Amino acid sequence: MIYGVGIDLVENDRIEKIIQKWGEKFLCRVFSDREIEYCGRHAQAHIHYGARFAVKEAFLKAISLGLGRGVRLQEIEVVNEPSGQPTLMLYGGAQDFYQGAGITSAYLSITHTKKYASALVLLEK
Repeated sequence: MIYGVGIDLVENDRIEKIIQKWGEKFLCRVFSDREIEYCGRHAQAHIHYGARFAVKEAFLKAISLGLGRGVRLQEIEVVNEPSGQPTLMLYGGAQDFYQGAGITSAYLSITHTKKYASALVLLEK
């Protein structure tokens, strides 16, 4: 049974401007060390940060919960399998909510172009 679906679209230029303005303060507040390391390996890191930001927002939409309600963005992590497939790793309040709601599976799809990044999260109970 589907528990929730979330989708988000990010303008990558907006993420780039935020990173230019706030730098590490923004990155460390929103992304995990692993995500920072992954995105930093790419020439246009802001595109990859945009995609991961879209995942975090899509997850919050899928659980029908806004920021500041027990789940922090950094607790939602995107990790790539050896095959390249992106998956979710949850910690803290995000993991507590996931388990408490009886969610058993999370499906994730990410896409990006130079201008936009989009993500879809589907949660199953």
